[in-house]
Amino acid sequence: MSGLMPARAHFFDGDTPLAQPVQPMISGDILELRLDDETTVRWPLSEIRQLPDNAAKTNAILRWVNDPVARLVLKDPKLLRSIPHLHRRAPPHGRGRLAAWALAAVGAVALQVGFLVPLLADNLAVLIPAEGERALGEATFGHIREALDETGLNPLEVCEAPEGSAVLEHLVADLSGKRDFRQDVTVSVLDHDMVNAFALPGGFVVIFQGLIDAADGPDEVAAVMAHEIGHVISRDPTRHALRSAGSIGVLGLLFGDFAGGAAVLFLTERLISAQYSQKAEIGADTFAHEVLEQAGINPGALGDMFANLRDKHGDSKGVAAHFLSHPSLGDRIDAARSVVDPDAEYAPSMTDAEWGALQEICN
Repeated sequence: MSGLMPARAHFFDGDTPLAQPVQPMISGDILELRLDDETTVRWPLSEIRQLPDNAAKTNAILRWVNDPVARLVLKDPKLLRSIPHLHRRAPPHGRGRLAAWALAAVGAVALQVGFLVPLLADNLAVLIPAEGERALGEATFGHIREALDETGLNPLEVCEAPEGSAVLEHLVADLSGKRDFRQDVTVSVLDHDMVNAFALPGGFVVIFQGLIDAADGPDEVAAVMAHEIGHVISRDPTRHALRSAGSIGVLGLLFGDFAGGAAVLFLTERLISAQYSQKAEIGADTFAHEVLEQAGINPGALGDMFANLRDKHGDSKGVAAHFLSHPSLGDRIDAARSVVDPDAEYAPSMTDAEWGALQEICN
């Protein structure tokens, strides 16, 4: 179908406020609008849609789906019979561009969370003064005690039986030797059956009663303490806290306010189940081997503790998964046992009485 249609119409190009009178012409499947400047606007019939006339209520207003502003106002509705899809929903415009922007946004977030935030955290960790780091650790320890309390009434109890506390202080002193970390390390036992231990910013090492109960002897607990102190010396908890806080901030910008209780709980969980890098884990293991050897304690006890947890909880299940993370658990066990001197005469880290006092520290 083609030819001149006797229709009175006015064309608004969207750039100027004045309407141009036009005589629409259908040529094949194209609607042609010849303007006063002798240019021709061509709209495919299948891509023309009708809009409601909210003003006069008597006109037919047409638009082309690929032009968001141009309008054709018809006084005579006869032309509408030749347009096949007047009321069909227009296909989304610019889907490719929208998808590209979406991918770019996802990539930007991934870059921030996966690279920029860790890089910034690593640099900030060494600049935080000792007092600030200690305050961060104290605040985090308080949040952890509140989060783990099942009653919701009081923070989880810190076990402070005098005999057991004295054993911990003596053990830290033995592990420190001539190193300068003793006065910076505070070891606390929480009355919880979780088989876990972790380090916090500012020199805090937290051990759960469940880990003491799961150990086959005092040397295994001493080895875990030495490992966590290794994280303290390397400031791994501070880096991890800063990374987690930075990630929370980025995600909060995307998904709304994430700075309330949910953020605290998320950060608490991240610190309790901290999964450090392979380099950090190997570094903490190596530190533990060295301080145990220097203290006259069998460094293979760290491998024994890992093997004990693996036998009881599997390679990656249960709360002991914190210790069973990368690098390979088998490699960590072998590394601990390989540094044992077969000719050395190692002494137990505690006497039987001291071990008993530590086991009863929460009673």
